[in-house]
Amino acid sequence: MATVLPFKAIRPTSDKVHLVASRSVDGYNLPELKEKLSGNPYTFLHVINPDFEDGIRTRPGSKERLTKVKKRFKSFIKEKILRRDEKAAYYIYRQIKNENEYIGIIACTSIDDYLSGVIKVHEETITQREVKLKEYLEVCEFNAEPVLFCYPNDSVLDTIIKEVSEGYPDYNFSTTDKVQHTLWVVNDTKTVENIAARFAGIPSIYIADGHHRSASSALLGNVLRKSKKDYTGKEAFNYYLGVFFAETQLQIYDYNRLIKDMGELTTTKLLESLKLKFEIKEINETVFKPTKKHEISMYTANKWYSLVAKTGTYNSEDPVGSLDASILTEHILSPLFEIHDLKIDKRVGFMPGIKGAEALKKSVDDGKAEVAFGLYPVTMEHLKWIADTKRIMPPKSTWVEPKMRSGIVIYSFEEETN
Repeated sequence: MATVLPFKAIRPTSDKVHLVASRSVDGYNLPELKEKLSGNPYTFLHVINPDFEDGIRTRPGSKERLTKVKKRFKSFIKEKILRRDEKAAYYIYRQIKNENEYIGIIACTSIDDYLSGVIKVHEETITQREVKLKEYLEVCEFNAEPVLFCYPNDSVLDTIIKEVSEGYPDYNFSTTDKVQHTLWVVNDTKTVENIAARFAGIPSIYIADGHHRSASSALLGNVLRKSKKDYTGKEAFNYYLGVFFAETQLQIYDYNRLIKDMGELTTTKLLESLKLKFEIKEINETVFKPTKKHEISMYTANKWYSLVAKTGTYNSEDPVGSLDASILTEHILSPLFEIHDLKIDKRVGFMPGIKGAEALKKSVDDGKAEVAFGLYPVTMEHLKWIADTKRIMPPKSTWVEPKMRSGIVIYSFEEETN
């Protein structure tokens, strides 16, 4: 059964939370990053990118850099930009983006749930990245960006969330990307016990986004368990930060492909080859998106096409093989473009569906790609099917919303000395 526990968060004071919350460093280009760091002394980017303050450059991921991250984090606490809650709590979090509302519970989960399979995965992790994140956690001792989990819809949890969210929030602010963030702290004994008990009755939860963060937490936990002579199982490193949404509260978008170089293929040859596996229809519209499963959109040479996979091109009983991303790779990218490994081939690019089909078209019209392929979004049922059968999705198969900001709610597993 799922372990979803309250904890004493370290979080911004209410008057500064809108200034502290930030996207990850990767979400900013260099000019944007410099502007944020120069203009906002409270942004959590100062913690993530501590070299800006003293001007002394350190190598990303190095022990020197990580030590500076931890030092800057502790200075945020000392300066009372961040503070630790006195009581363990759950944190009801709501995000409104593009008129879509997402609401869930920020809490901690157990690395044992990850190791035992109560937490189910659908993505393969890269060992090198796991190790780097483990080293980050080992030195810095905090999680600032929660793993995104989903759980089966539960009417009791729905009622609790609804009742809490009708009350006055502890945070309510908007960020410059026009996203509204609202947070309620839940620390009364009865509600905390009810939430914990309800999750304890849920047999499985699923990672929607954050496989490497989960794997690295488990990796570190195993290392520390072996190194501590007085290990009890209750140490804070046995847990890590998550935000838990009911299945219907998440939105899965398509993750599309851009082919930068057609090589010797012409549009005529491409269309002729595609006829073997797909029903092809030219679409006389400015923008086109697939309207059903196993339909793929293609844009090239100023034209949109609908490609519908013919019967026999996939096995409907195979959870991975029946994914449209798999069909695209097996019958188009690999045989026609000789793109066999999406992880390393530089001729293929990826674009999240949240940007729209217009962005796919623009990439081709601007000469950044020669062909664009759009996919129909993976359903939650299909994602769970893959996780339940212990299979793995191809790279970049889903883009899941909402995306969380760093620094709103932080889990520290350092001893409470501050």
